[in-house]
Amino acid sequence: MIPLAVGLAFGAALLHAGWNLRLKAAADPLQLSAVALPLGTLLLTPPVAAAWLAAGRPGLPWPAWGVAALSGVVELAYFHALSRAYRRGDISSVYPVARGIAPALAAAVGLLGLHEQIGPAQAAGVAMLIAGIWLARPPVGRRGALLPALLTGVLIATYTTIDRIGVRLGPFWLYTWGVFAATSLCLLPWYRPGRAAQALPVGVMAVGAYALALAALSLAPLVLVAPLRESGVVVVALWGVLRLGERDRARLKLGGAAAVLAGAALLAL
Repeated sequence: MIPLAVGLAFGAALLHAGWNLRLKAAADPLQLSAVALPLGTLLLTPPVAAAWLAAGRPGLPWPAWGVAALSGVVELAYFHALSRAYRRGDISSVYPVARGIAPALAAAVGLLGLHEQIGPAQAAGVAMLIAGIWLARPPVGRRGALLPALLTGVLIATYTTIDRIGVRLGPFWLYTWGVFAATSLCLLPWYRPGRAAQALPVGVMAVGAYALALAALSLAPLVLVAPLRESGVVVVALWGVLRLGERDRARLKLGGAAAVLAGAALLAL
């Protein structure tokens, strides 16, 4: 099962990188998200309904629906911050910073807020994450992207924490659908018709990435899946530098992305 889980986790990372690259290319990333997420949720609904019927129509407690709604609100803020970062900076900088700050923040909360202890490998992982964020940060002329990129990472850590609570309150797949539905509803004020052809691949990849990640977690422990999911930072950095022409501080961006991946791997030990 472990090789299958590795393949699923890598697939999730590639799909996540793919929809972020398409979002970056959009004229208005937020409006594209507001069409893509409802489309992805709509496509997800029939298999979820079939699973619901096959499982004997299980219910999701009201507290779980409330947590899903809260997660949707946080994800709305996440899409706002991510879209602003992509409008202001290179994806080869924004993506590693946003993906790197989340595990670093989780480690800081554990150390300072929960008084947890970490070993030398985890301490080195935190240092690598911080170094990676510093190396990959936007250049001086585009520092307007740094704050929303950092905020994106904070919001990733926030909704991840909320979802860890939510998946324990009922069937995880039903809760996941609830989160997508809540996020789609929150994004509807920014919905603009006529973008379905451009938005559909984004919605499919966004939903597919989350589904593959959950499938990987059902087969292998988080300590294996988590760093594999972060492998997308290297893919995005390479694509941004080599295909999108984001050559300013290219070596530092690539080095930062590699450091973020290494830091995530060390934290998982």
